[in-house]
Amino acid sequence: MPITIKSAREIELMTEAGRILEIVHEELEKALQPGMSTLDIDRLGEEVIRSYDCIPSFLNYNGYPASICVSVNDEVVHGIPSKDRILQEGDIVSLDAGVIYKGYHSDAARTHGIGEVSKEAQQLMKITKECFFEGIKYAKEGNYLFDISAAIGSYAEAHGYGVVRDLCGHGIGTALHEAPEIPNYKMNRRGVKLKAGMTLAIEPMINIGSWEVNWLDDEWTVVTRDHSLSAHYENTVLITESEPRLLSFTRELPSL
Repeated sequence: MPITIKSAREIELMTEAGRILEIVHEELEKALQPGMSTLDIDRLGEEVIRSYDCIPSFLNYNGYPASICVSVNDEVVHGIPSKDRILQEGDIVSLDAGVIYKGYHSDAARTHGIGEVSKEAQQLMKITKECFFEGIKYAKEGNYLFDISAAIGSYAEAHGYGVVRDLCGHGIGTALHEAPEIPNYKMNRRGVKLKAGMTLAIEPMINIGSWEVNWLDDEWTVVTRDHSLSAHYENTVLITESEPRLLSFTRELPSL
C-alpha cells in the first residue's frame, strides 16, 4: 500500500477529527476514578464520540468489541473493557481511542494514574510521553521515517526501559491503519523520506521491564511477559514543510 499524501481538504477534515478526539480524551481523563469499571470508560468514550457526530474507529474493527481500548497496569494495548474490571487506587490505565469524522480517522492514546500512584509508575508515564516528543523532533519533511523510531527507542532505553517491538505506529487517513509501519526502536535502515502531507500515528509503547509481550486468550489484550507496568502515548501527526502538527494535541508544543 503506498503512503498517501493528504490534500488541503483532507488535512482540514483530519484536523477536525483530531480536535474532537482530544476532547474525548479530556472527558475520559476527568471521569477516571477508583471504583469505576473499564466498561464505564468505554461507554463514556463512545457517548462523547457520537455526540460530535463521529463514529468510533475501533468498534468492530477486525472484530474488536469496544470503542475505547482500556489497558490496565501490565496490559500494553487493546485491553477489552469489562464491567468486572474495576479500577483501583494506584493503577495506571492506558486509553487508546479513535474517531472517524466525515470518513477520516484520528488516533491517540494517553496513560493516566488512578489516584495516587507509585513514583515508578509516574516516571514511566512521564518518560513514555517524552519518548513521543523526542521522536517528533525528526518528524519533518526531508528527514527519514526511522529517524523517528531511533529517537524514541534511544530515549526509552537510556532510562532503562523496554521498548515493545511486536507493535508499532502507522499511517492514518481514510483507513485507521495505512502505510507506513513506524517501529519505536532503531532500525538498520532509514526508511522512507518524509514528505509534507503525510499523516502518521506515532505511538511509543514502553515497559518498565523487558520489551517482550504476550497476547491473552481473547486474542486482543497484549501484556508484558514479565508482568511489569506498561505505558502508551500516541498522537496523530501531520508532516509539514517545517514543524510537525499534532492533530490530536492542540496545546503549545515543547521546544522541538
